[in-house]
Amino acid sequence: MGNIYSAQNVAAYLIYELNGKNSFINSYSLQDLLAEIDKLWYKNFGHTAFKEETGSTSEGGYYVKEVFDAYKEFENRHLFLPAKEWHLEYGQFQLVLRPYAVPLFTAMELLLINDVLSEFHKYAAKRAS
Repeated sequence: MGNIYSAQNVAAYLIYELNGKNSFINSYSLQDLLAEIDKLWYKNFGHTAFKEETGSTSEGGYYVKEVFDAYKEFENRHLFLPAKEWHLEYGQFQLVLRPYAVPLFTAMELLLINDVLSEFHKYAAKRAS
């Protein structure tokens, strides 16, 4: 049984991983990756991967609207860092602006996500050559 995550947190993981592999990622390819991950989640676990409502990239240009809105200003430009969120820890009086956190995936979930990233990396390399 797979967990359900915030798409913003999964997007943060994808951005960090692809930057670590020197792979290009923009707001549109991020949406495609989220859609692929969600398909694998349905196939393997029988439910969605995300807490947020999902759509279709062919209809609205986005799969997860909240993630699309967070990266909309970047359009086709490379994403170096995840979007930021306001965070207030219990007992504090100051809001902190920080990048979305990376989730702690299970081993099976990590395999699925890394499969999607590998395919994306191969496709991007093939398209560039």
